[in-house]
Amino acid sequence: MAKQPKRVQAFTGDRTVTHPVEEAVKLVKANAKAKFDETVEIAVNLGVDPRHADQQVRGVVSLPSGTGRDVRVAVIAKDAKAAEATAAGADIVGAEELVERIQGGFMDFDRVIATPDMMALVGRLGKVLGPRGLMPNPRVGTVTPNVGQAVKDAKGGAIEFRTEKTGIIHAGIGKASFTEDQLLTNVKALIDALNKAKPSGAKGVYIKKISLSSTMGPGFKVDTASAGA
Repeated sequence: MAKQPKRVQAFTGDRTVTHPVEEAVKLVKANAKAKFDETVEIAVNLGVDPRHADQQVRGVVSLPSGTGRDVRVAVIAKDAKAAEATAAGADIVGAEELVERIQGGFMDFDRVIATPDMMALVGRLGKVLGPRGLMPNPRVGTVTPNVGQAVKDAKGGAIEFRTEKTGIIHAGIGKASFTEDQLLTNVKALIDALNKAKPSGAKGVYIKKISLSSTMGPGFKVDTASAGA
C-alpha cells in the first residue's frame, strides 16, 4: 500500500461519520492548510433523475456572505443597456463584436448576462457556452432587461446551481478564510434554495446526502437536518 503524503496524514476529524453542519464547517476550516485561500465546496446528492424533464433542478441563489472570489461578468447588450451594465461594474460589455470574440475563442469571464433582444445573437454561442454552463438563461436570471441588477447580483455573491447527470449539485460556498458563521449562513442559503427548487417529479427523500470539503482538504459528511434539509 502506497504511503500517504504528510499533508494527508495530518488531516484531522472522522471522515466516516455524519457530523452536524456546524462541526463539519469547523473540521473543513481546520484541515484547509494549503498555501492559498482554499475554496469551501459543498456536494449535495439529490433524490432526482435529471434525465427526466420534471426532475431537473436548476436555479440561482445569492449567498449572504458572498463567494470570496472576483467574478468576471460579460454582458451582451447594446445602447442604454450596455451603459447600464458598465455602470454596474460589468467587466466586458458588447453586442455583435463580443459575440464574434466569443465565437473566436475568447473566454475570459465567469458569467454571461444578456438582454432579451440579444438572444438571436446569443443563440449562436450555444455550442461554445452550453458545455461550460455559461449559456444565458432566463430561469437563472442571466437573460433579463434589468442587466444592472443582474451584474450587481453576480458580483455580490449570486451563484448558479444545476444537477449533474448523477443528481449531484456541486458549488463553492465561500473561502476557508471566512468565519464559521459566514460559511454556515451560505450553506443554509443554498440548501433553502434547493428546497424551494424541488421539482414536481421528485419522489421519496429529496436531499439524500451532503458533504463539505475544501479545495485540498478531506470531505466530511453533514447531517442533512442540521443544514436545513
